[in-house]
Amino acid sequence: MRPWQNYFCIRSAQSGTGSDMKTALPLLFCCAAAFPALAQPAPQTAQIRQEAQSGLPSYATVATAIVNAPLVIDARISDMIRIKENAAPGLASGRARLYVTADVLALIRGSSALPTQISYLADVPLDSRGKLPKLKKQRVLLFARAVGNKPGEVQLTGVDSQYLWSPELDARVRGITREVLASDAPPAVTGIGNAFHVPGALPGEGETQVFVKTANGAPISLQILRRPGEKPRWGVSLGDIVDPNAGAPKPDTLAWFRLACGLPKSLPDAAVSAETPDNAQAAREDYQVVLRDLGPCT
Repeated sequence: MRPWQNYFCIRSAQSGTGSDMKTALPLLFCCAAAFPALAQPAPQTAQIRQEAQSGLPSYATVATAIVNAPLVIDARISDMIRIKENAAPGLASGRARLYVTADVLALIRGSSALPTQISYLADVPLDSRGKLPKLKKQRVLLFARAVGNKPGEVQLTGVDSQYLWSPELDARVRGITREVLASDAPPAVTGIGNAFHVPGALPGEGETQVFVKTANGAPISLQILRRPGEKPRWGVSLGDIVDPNAGAPKPDTLAWFRLACGLPKSLPDAAVSAETPDNAQAAREDYQVVLRDLGPCT
């Protein structure tokens, strides 16, 4: 008997019913303590991502999924049960909510071992005929968290937390996971501390330094240099020492991701409150050089 069926039987015995599955199935969502993975609201469920078939998800998309997931799992779907719409609150139009059972092939991220089989909820898009896609035996990559003291259950961390497997996606996921778990991994950016601009001796010459706030308090600073007739040059220093020779982070690296996806879109007024109006404006312009060079967090 599957966990949700077992729970249904318990509730049915208490209520004196149990012959009509269609009527009683909504009881699955009555008690979060009985099955937290099923009791979560719709935004915490997940849909099958088709990007693994049509193209590799961007570095930022995968990195976001990884940093938000205590568990990254390589698995193969062994069974799935469609949950009726009246028992699937918040289900988007054109999708079906499934109770999925999957065989664990590898734990890519996670500090504790998983059982060989896990279960979870997934909201999947229906095909053009309104039918379920053929997902049984499909290999998937899951971004999830554990469910209390239930080792066989996981909860996907968001709408985009299940992907169809591909060799390219697998390599990207494992590579970014290694970056995230490295001892010298750049921390998450939470805001801007302060910034200042020092004009040079020549017109158009100057240097701006921007000090970045991080989740773990580790220092990050940006240095932007301007020279007459030259393109502005900037770099990032990770640590207490400001490196005048530091360069900009390479695209599709964790340092790039932390900055591109974490820096605010403009320099806060409080960051340059101690500067003269001209120096404050120069610092703002130099900060925009950094954002343009980093590009969007896609």
